[in-house]
Amino acid sequence: MNSSDVKLPPRDAIDVWAQQPNERFMAQPWLETLLRWGGLPREAPRLEQTLAAMDAGGVGTALLSGWHGPTGVLISNDEVAACVAAAPDRFCGVCSVDVRDPVAAVREIRHRVEEQGFVAVRVVPWLWDLPPDDRRYYPVYVACVELGVPFCTQIGHTGPLCPSEPGRPIPYLDRVLLDFPELVVVGGHVGYPWVDEVISLATKYPNFHVDTSAYTAHRLPPPFVEWMRGRGRRRVLFGSNWPMIAPVRCREGLGELGLDDEATELFLSSNARRIFRLP
Repeated sequence: MNSSDVKLPPRDAIDVWAQQPNERFMAQPWLETLLRWGGLPREAPRLEQTLAAMDAGGVGTALLSGWHGPTGVLISNDEVAACVAAAPDRFCGVCSVDVRDPVAAVREIRHRVEEQGFVAVRVVPWLWDLPPDDRRYYPVYVACVELGVPFCTQIGHTGPLCPSEPGRPIPYLDRVLLDFPELVVVGGHVGYPWVDEVISLATKYPNFHVDTSAYTAHRLPPPFVEWMRGRGRRRVLFGSNWPMIAPVRCREGLGELGLDDEATELFLSSNARRIFRLP
């Protein structure tokens, strides 16, 4: 059987958390636990491998994120823009910034959103060891509100050997959502072990959403799945965290969650299309 004989699933999903890493990113020592758990090599995947993984997992569009941390740029926004330019029908850009330089951060966000069509901004709290209510984030939030793009972040414990406390939803995100009622926030990685806090925040704040990146469907916590079936159906988005986990693995067990057709379609694509204003 050759590759043209392989039947791939329809590209019905939007992956809201993915990276196209470089060797600099893959060399980070804090990746050791994730690579060990997944049995992954240190080599960065080629763009062709990312597209093939998307096809195998039924992903039509992936949101590729830049990465910026205290040690500097890990995946630059220029590198993300180049990937989007190489496959504009498959990728959208997510901007990353240095929260310690607020003026430059705001300028960078404006440039990427207004001139290059980036659809969101992501800052990972555990990488900075700064919870999201730290004052250094606030100019970023203002820029997101003014430009009408979501702020994406990580919630829950960390896989890397870094403190998990910055990913705790309450009180940190609670304060942010109170201070910025217009800010659209997408919390990545489900939020375990604070799932009850995640659901309570989503109930309290209409602009707070959650993505399931870094989880296969069959590993999602039961209270989270129950929420997805009902009141949370318009608040949960599909994500993979590629290349740490492939989209096809993230969809394993999806049919066993008891989601109806509407909830499944909202989860895989419509929620992301609405929240990130995708065509």
